[in-house]
Amino acid sequence: MVHKRNIRNFCIISHIDHGKSTLADRFLEITNTVSKDKIEPQYLDRLPLEKERGITIKLQPVAMNYKCGEENYVLNLIDTPGHVDFSYEVSRSLAAVEGAILLVDATQGIQAQTLANFYLAKQQKLKIIPVINKIDLPYVDLYPIKKELSALTNVPFEDIISISAKTGKGVKELLDEVVRKVPAPQSTIGHSLSALIFDSYFDEYRGVVAFARIFNGSVRPNMKIEFIKTHTKSISFEVGIFRPELTKKDLLSAGEIGYIATGLKDINKCRVGDTISLYGQQSKALPGYQEPQPMVFAGIYPKDGERQEKLRRALEKLKLNDASLMFEPEDSSALGFGFRAGFLGLLHLDITIERLKREYNLDLAITAPSVSYKIFRGNRSEIVKSPSSFPEPSQIKKIEEPWVKIDIVCPQEYFGSLMGALKNLKRVNFISLEYIGVSQALRRVVMHYEAPLSLLLVDFYDKIKALSQGYASYSYEFLDYRVADVARLDILVAGDLVDQLATIVYRDQAYFYGRRMVKKLKELLPRQMFEIKIQAAIGGKILASEKISALRKNVTAKLYGGDVSRKNKLLKKQKKGKKRLARFGKVSIPSKAYLAAMAK
Repeated sequence: MVHKRNIRNFCIISHIDHGKSTLADRFLEITNTVSKDKIEPQYLDRLPLEKERGITIKLQPVAMNYKCGEENYVLNLIDTPGHVDFSYEVSRSLAAVEGAILLVDATQGIQAQTLANFYLAKQQKLKIIPVINKIDLPYVDLYPIKKELSALTNVPFEDIISISAKTGKGVKELLDEVVRKVPAPQSTIGHSLSALIFDSYFDEYRGVVAFARIFNGSVRPNMKIEFIKTHTKSISFEVGIFRPELTKKDLLSAGEIGYIATGLKDINKCRVGDTISLYGQQSKALPGYQEPQPMVFAGIYPKDGERQEKLRRALEKLKLNDASLMFEPEDSSALGFGFRAGFLGLLHLDITIERLKREYNLDLAITAPSVSYKIFRGNRSEIVKSPSSFPEPSQIKKIEEPWVKIDIVCPQEYFGSLMGALKNLKRVNFISLEYIGVSQALRRVVMHYEAPLSLLLVDFYDKIKALSQGYASYSYEFLDYRVADVARLDILVAGDLVDQLATIVYRDQAYFYGRRMVKKLKELLPRQMFEIKIQAAIGGKILASEKISALRKNVTAKLYGGDVSRKNKLLKKQKKGKKRLARFGKVSIPSKAYLAAMAK
């Protein structure tokens, strides 16, 4: 057994596509954790989507044996997701280690996600090792990047490490630096088991498997354990480490990172950030636990209405490995039965939908994403996730919406156009800006803003990329809920309220949105034998209205000669029929028309 003074727990943090997974591959190769003939690109990224998109979605730990000088070490690496949607999971992963490699692409320099992940690591008081990657590429000028990283991290210029994860140049020296710089784990002698859960997944045979960092005490197989925050009791049926496959051990002790198979059937009882203790020990919870809070909501419907049960089972299976995914049944007159699902952000939504389509062969209709609102009624408040759940205006005291802090990093030449575009957006508050980079060629601007989360749901990403020719990047973090002057805009078709077409809009934009919706529906809805009124309203007030004229059937076509009285009689009868249809006729909205109307 390796003494804890010879354990190093660390992770790699970087912006997307800066070479994090490639560096992890080289570590596995150099430490002989995975043989050269078996290793493949992005070895630790197990989902096909991760390999395709070049991003880590599900974190993966690995224990590597490494000899530095005359000593043998165990290096525990956690390959964390880098995207802001998973920042809580990343923060819990960072809480499980003592050090972090801050990896920067030599051709791109510091980007938005670099900064976001750096500040997360700084909050956890980790030892940060700044590293420049991709030095094998031609025309790379390391001096300005080193100056940037030195200024950001307060690490001396000469201590900034340069590597090529692709060729392996400098990677062994980096591992030696990890051994030298990252502190060994600390624990309190005599304390009972205290283990932080930083991830979990569901296994058919082992039940819920918790990924845990042991801070104090130890755990063996078949011990009675307890989850402090969820008050769940279970048994440690199996314990072990990651190689990167699950490898059984007889004991996990303080300082180690490993897994505990709990036998639980419900992943919600094993939450990221919770603390595992021995049953009856009354240990204190490790700090930082939060309930996962979905920020973005969307309706998910099977295009084949009969597949609702298959969709439900697919969502339940995904939830077994994703406690932050939430869903509840929803019924739409246009799309049939489906689910209202909550996600951590747009990437989380995108990945979940893609997995449902690929892994479960589902053809899905997705409604436009929206945010949750905090509704105050009298002395109580509630979180409302869909417009159809909004109470009547007379019952609402005030409404609050989620706000985020947005950090945008862009080359200096695009700063003016981006700043100008953001200045023209309502409800966007400029906070500050700063410059990074010493050379004129790599000089970039970091702009800080506050804005409603709903701003990011439409085409914010596309606008930022278009205005900067693809060079800008941004990250965001949740701030708080703030008062919003919004209302539920209802759409009425032939006098009937269409719940699924209701949306939440700012009052100063209600008329323009309502006008656009009724015009769009006029083009999309098929004509009927009677006139159809399409209206947009807030409360009882009609803001915009359009009419679809009735189809005209030639009822006099079969008449011969000039029998005017017979002709008038048939036309009168037709007129009465149309009036009756207008009063009692129902308009069925085709699902294609509904989805086209909801498209932003």
